[in-house]
Amino acid sequence: MPAAISRATIPFAFAALIALALAGCGEDEPAAAGEPTKAPAASAFPPVDGGTLEDLFDRATADDDTVVLPAGQVLSQGRNRFGFGVFSVGGEQIPDAEVAIYAASGPSGSAEGPFPARVEDLETEAAFTAQTTSGDPDAAKTVYVADVVVEKPGELRLLAMVRGDDGELGAVRIPSLTVRSQDGIPGPGDPAPEIQTPTVEDVGNVQEIDTRVPPDSMHDLNFADVLGKRPAVLLFATPALCTSRVCGPVVDVAEQVKRDHQGEVAFIHQEIYEDNTPPALRPQVEDFNLPTEPWLFVIDCDGIIDSRIEGAFSVAELTAAVDRVADSC
Repeated sequence: MPAAISRATIPFAFAALIALALAGCGEDEPAAAGEPTKAPAASAFPPVDGGTLEDLFDRATADDDTVVLPAGQVLSQGRNRFGFGVFSVGGEQIPDAEVAIYAASGPSGSAEGPFPARVEDLETEAAFTAQTTSGDPDAAKTVYVADVVVEKPGELRLLAMVRGDDGELGAVRIPSLTVRSQDGIPGPGDPAPEIQTPTVEDVGNVQEIDTRVPPDSMHDLNFADVLGKRPAVLLFATPALCTSRVCGPVVDVAEQVKRDHQGEVAFIHQEIYEDNTPPALRPQVEDFNLPTEPWLFVIDCDGIIDSRIEGAFSVAELTAAVDRVADSC
């Protein structure tokens, strides 16, 4: 169980090098706000041809002007929602790339892929965009998402093929991640841990349990009181203290989706740090064994986790997850 969420392991922990912000890519016809942009076809990227990532890299043109960074730290065997950002080496967002991910177990494992990425738009309606988000020029706007299949635990090496405005395809190395057979974090099919989440009634001043400006409306219910009785959305995030610039936007997303499912599903926002002061974690974060933030859990009426997401997600993604559990009672 983690004693602290390391600032170095928070998604997109790249603040020492660039101003953090997620990047998206465009299509000929841009998606509507809050809607995903369709992933390009796998055939638009090189086949692996049974080789390694190094073989693939050697056949491609190295792109030294682009940086691709994972949006999370946790991957498991099987199919994973792999979120990431794309930047120039100077830290500017790249808004119009087509990207596919390739993966391999260790330095000599066979390459798997390509796994083309879609783009999830983090924008919300103006009424749900907090000052915490609008006042942060580096707040995440979009996130690339690829469905990456991982064959076995251990070191996972990653490579991106990125096509920019000029139509040229370049190879970009991605920092390696560690895949565990069991990550210790409750996931789909698991019963959600029963935790007590503080409410406004408990503390009096909502700012004690919410760093968002203005505070959100997801502090009226104690998770333990609704678990197994109502479908629930449980969001671990700290809008004012999240160095990834992701927490503010995802709380905004949850606020908007809550409006659209009023009364059907319980929405609960849980802050990360004791007294809203890093690095001491609140016990609820430790009970879920979370090594990073933000994290989203969508739970059905029986108290079983339907879905979980580490890092950024869109209105469309959360709506789809909530729709799956809304009628589970």
